[in-house]
Amino acid sequence: MIQIEEEEELNFPKICQVCGDKSTGYHFNAKTCEGCKGFFRRAMKRPAQLCCPFQNTCVITKTNRRQCQSCRLQKCFSIGMKRELIMSDDAVEKRRMQIRRKKMQEEPVTLSPQQEAVIQELLTAHQKTFDMTCAHFIQFRPLDRDQKSMSECGREPNSSRFTYATMHKPSPEDAMQQTISFVSPSFPSFSFQSPENKEKNRHKSAIFTSLPHFTDLTTYMIKNVINFSKTLTMFRALIIDDQISLLKGATFEIILIHFNMFFNEVTGIWECGPLQYCLDDAMRAGFQRHLLDPMMNFHCTLRKLHLREEEYVLMQAISLFSPDRPGVKHHSVIDRNQETLALTLKTYIEAKRTEPEKHLLFPKILACLTEMRSMNEEYTKQVLKIQDIQPEVSPLLLEIISKDS
Repeated sequence: MIQIEEEEELNFPKICQVCGDKSTGYHFNAKTCEGCKGFFRRAMKRPAQLCCPFQNTCVITKTNRRQCQSCRLQKCFSIGMKRELIMSDDAVEKRRMQIRRKKMQEEPVTLSPQQEAVIQELLTAHQKTFDMTCAHFIQFRPLDRDQKSMSECGREPNSSRFTYATMHKPSPEDAMQQTISFVSPSFPSFSFQSPENKEKNRHKSAIFTSLPHFTDLTTYMIKNVINFSKTLTMFRALIIDDQISLLKGATFEIILIHFNMFFNEVTGIWECGPLQYCLDDAMRAGFQRHLLDPMMNFHCTLRKLHLREEEYVLMQAISLFSPDRPGVKHHSVIDRNQETLALTLKTYIEAKRTEPEKHLLFPKILACLTEMRSMNEEYTKQVLKIQDIQPEVSPLLLEIISKDS
């Protein structure tokens, strides 16, 4: 008998008990349409006194329900609608957010065509400007390592002593023109040292024996960072002053992110094609522990995230488009660019990653970006100190870290 009543109720047309329109379900303890549901909510939230212009006996129908609000409200009360069941505005908004969140979780996340285009442009720019084989590294002036330090790196004393060439060091004027004024920089030209120069260098006293190699390496990487940036449509659309300010602020960070691709978190060694670098090499170039220790922790932390190339290049671009760099003029434009890149990275992770804890990856990347900012400041201080002791720092690097815009 109960089953028959339930079937009859399911087959029976759903009618609003207030006006006779089609009901959409139970609202505030009564079966009503959307119109009467909204009317009851509004009537309960406003203090206006309603009055019937007739005898308080109006018959409420779908066609005349707006003519007498007083009788319509009395009909709502008579069928059992309750004021206390009305949710507050905050509760309604919270519930709507929960519904939207649940809907988003149920729907698969996908990258938009615009986001796909951004990622592809970054990948193309990275692959075009950064040589992942590091073949040019053997053309830099050699790393001067002693046997003890080499054994600490797990390498043979003479394993890195290839036939090196010496990088031509441009004058400060040429460096500034090529790097900051955006005359199209090319890969550095190399020329072998004459025997006279070799003899002079052999007798020249140097405190930081790895500095010549790191000078050449840094010059080469700065040029790559500039070429990478100039390939990006968003970067080229900026005014020249903002381009300069962004490069000055982000070059060290982009180089740091790029070298993380070569870092072995187990051995603590950067495996760059024909060469390998350890922390001792940076110390022999003059850098100190209060920069190198956080840098090692940073590389270990970032490498353990096992980022894909798409995530690395997006991270580089987010660092580049930082609107709070000194000297930036059009903050809002750069801020929108960075927001676009950050949202693209977040969407990429949600769409392409399948790990259970993938929702933690994006905030971890942001934390790494924040950590680089403090290291950037310390790096600048130490480079200037090295230059004071042994003035062999690249003019390009000195221009990049200078506070003048």
